Amino acid sequence: MPEKLKNKKKPRWKLLHQYYTYTGFYNFIGRSLIKATPPIVIFIGIVLGIHFFVMPIEKILEYVTENFHPVGVFAVFFASESILGLIPPEIFIAWCDQYEYPWLFLSILAVLSYLGGIISYFFGRGIANIPSVFVYLEVKMAKHIKNMRKWGGLLIIVGALLPLPFAISSIAAGIIKFPFGNYLIFGSLRFVRFLIYGLLIFGIL
Repeated sequence: MPEKLKNKKKPRWKLLHQYYTYTGFYNFIGRSLIKATPPIVIFIGIVLGIHFFVMPIEKILEYVTENFHPVGVFAVFFASESILGLIPPEIFIAWCDQYEYPWLFLSILAVLSYLGGIISYFFGRGIANIPSVFVYLEVKMAKHIKNMRKWGGLLIIVGALLPLPFAISSIAAGIIKFPFGNYLIFGSLRFVRFLIYGLLIFGIL
């Protein structure tokens, strides 16, 4: 290949950037974040309202710690992460800080979140095999399914790292039958999110 053509060849990251721009991936993520913002804002507002007008959050966490066995709290968290991830993990991470070994509890939460995502993945695989659901997905949501198959791994990465329900991206991965081995690799970034949030919430940074 001539030297000039070599020099003009674009870096891989630029080619990927162009691809995701053309396919609308960035717009999709932007819309998803915008849709996720109102519930997050409402939740934060409720938490602040409770904190300032009802009872300080620290007192609530202390009450939960003193009156509920950790196994029960872990069970609630696991159920949430396995279904739709409706309860923000940050609440449970803050709860860990009430114990003598918060990082041990945080590690358990991270593992449960990861396992919950796997359950969601197989739930997606299961519903995609229902004939009526399959027809609906392939006909009514053909464009969305096509895009999910294009973006695959990035959707899992976004769900694992960003404040979007990990369970939903896992269900989507199951619906498009994303390779399970690759799902496990991309989904492991969930541990990174828990590490970052742990550092922030535990006040180490």
